Amino acid sequence: MTLALYGHPFSSYTQKVLVALYENDTPFEFRCLGPDTPQHAAQWLQRWPLRKFPLLVDGARNVVETSIIIEYLHLTHPGPVRLLPDDPLAALDVRFMDRFFDLHVMNMVQHAVNGALTGDAAKRADAVATATEKLELAYEWLEGYLAGRTWAAGDAFSLADCAAAPALFYADWTHAIGPHYPTLRAYRARLLARPSFARAVDEARSYRPLFPLGAPDRD
Repeated sequence: MTLALYGHPFSSYTQKVLVALYENDTPFEFRCLGPDTPQHAAQWLQRWPLRKFPLLVDGARNVVETSIIIEYLHLTHPGPVRLLPDDPLAALDVRFMDRFFDLHVMNMVQHAVNGALTGDAAKRADAVATATEKLELAYEWLEGYLAGRTWAAGDAFSLADCAAAPALFYADWTHAIGPHYPTLRAYRARLLARPSFARAVDEARSYRPLFPLGAPDRD
């Protein structure tokens, strides 16, 4: 039975799973959640009433939370690109960086986005200020950490890079990664050039007007 993924192309967390699927050319059916597909929304909510996406369906199994979904794919639908190393300590490093990008980068982008969605100028400004402060701290740490690395956890593309790609993509839109972070900027550029993420970015291009902070005319 073909895998099914419920989500939205412009969602960073949907993109995170899409990158993993595209890396290994894993067959799946994408079920977009939107006003034009109410049947998908009904199926999604029946399977996961907590109203979070993406959701991966594999036969009778429903798999949620992006890191768990990618680990599930690694275990049950493996391909030539191994997104987690076999060595337990190396795998721990990958999982740490996955959490770093979700918690310290993407969560801050979402905080700014949520402030903008309130429609209240003061709340928007406060949220953006907080996100800017926290993202700057993350950028500074990443600049040092990534020195000498091709990918987030070393020489191999991994789960951590699946998380980093959309997180840094939207983070730079929220608070630009300045020229004083050349290593981080180069890493973001490598992620954008990776065919799996480039495909996810292109598939979401028509939705850019939805970005409440204003999507820049680049990327």
